[in-house]
Amino acid sequence: MKHHLLSRLFVTPIILIFFMGFAEAQIEEIELWNSEIPGAIEAVGYNEIHNIKLDRVSKVKTPTLKVFVPENPNGTAVVICPGGGYKYLAINKEGYKVADWLNTQGITAFVLKYRLPSDDIMKDKSIGPLQDAQESIRFIRRHAKKWKLDTEKIGILGFSAGGHLASTLSTHYNDIVYKVVDSISARPNFSVLVYPVISMEDSITHKGSRKNLLGNNPSKELIEKFSNEKQIDSLTPPAFLVHATNDKSVIVENSIAYYSALKNNHVSAEIHIYQDGKHGFGLGIKGTNINWTKHCEDWLRFNNYIN
Repeated sequence: MKHHLLSRLFVTPIILIFFMGFAEAQIEEIELWNSEIPGAIEAVGYNEIHNIKLDRVSKVKTPTLKVFVPENPNGTAVVICPGGGYKYLAINKEGYKVADWLNTQGITAFVLKYRLPSDDIMKDKSIGPLQDAQESIRFIRRHAKKWKLDTEKIGILGFSAGGHLASTLSTHYNDIVYKVVDSISARPNFSVLVYPVISMEDSITHKGSRKNLLGNNPSKELIEKFSNEKQIDSLTPPAFLVHATNDKSVIVENSIAYYSALKNNHVSAEIHIYQDGKHGFGLGIKGTNINWTKHCEDWLRFNNYIN
C-alpha cells in the first residue's frame, strides 16, 4: 500500500506536466510577415506596450497571429480583430477569451495583433491595418493543411474598431495595398461584427477611430472609401451583426447601415440589436446581450460552418 501511494504521488505530477505541455502546444504565436512589412518605416524607440491591468496592447509594430487549436477541429477558422479605437487592442477580452469560445465550437481561432495606424511606422497609416488583415486570410489559406482547415470556411470577427477592420476587409479584400506573391484570395467567407464601427461619416462614426485611422482632416474621398456601408456589393461576404441600442460610443446606426446595404445587395445577413449592453460587452455580460454567442452559434450552424 505504501509503495502504491508513493507511485501515485510521483506519477500524478508527471501526468499534470504532460497535459499542461499538451495544452500549451495547442497555442502558438506566428509573425504575420515572413519578409519585410509593407510600407513600414523604421522607428527607433517605438516599442510595443502591453498593459495587462487595463487589457491593452498599444504601439504594435510587428503584427502576429496567435493560433488557438480546438481539441476537435471542424475545418472552420476565424480571424479575430480586437477593438480599441485603432489606438490599442483589447487583446484578452476581445481576443483570447473569444478564441476560447470559438474553440468550444470546433473552430480554429487566430487572434490578429494588427498594427495600429501611426505615421511613425507607416507610409500610409490608413491601409496599415488592412494590409495585416488581408495577409492574415492569405496566410491561413496558404497553410490550411497544417491546421486541417477548409479554405472555403475562413471567417473574420471584429469588435468595435476591430469590427471596422473586419468590415473593411470584407469590402476591400481586392484592394491592392501591398505586393502579393500569389493568387490566393483575401476575401473572408463570412464576417461576425460586434458593436462595429462601420462608417467614417460625421453623423454616425466613432470620431476617435476615424481620427486615428484617417487623421484630423480626412478628404471626402477617404471618408467615402472607409465608410464600409457604401462599399458593399453582391460579392461582400455574409455577415452576423451584434449591437446594443444604448451604445453611446459607437451608435447602433453603424450596424443598421451595414445590414441594410447587405440586404439591398442581396447578401445573406442577420442582425441582433439588444435593448441593453452599451459598448464593449465582449462575450456578453447581462440581460439579453449575454445570449449573442448562442445566437451566433445558431447562425454559424445554419450556414454549415459548425456542426
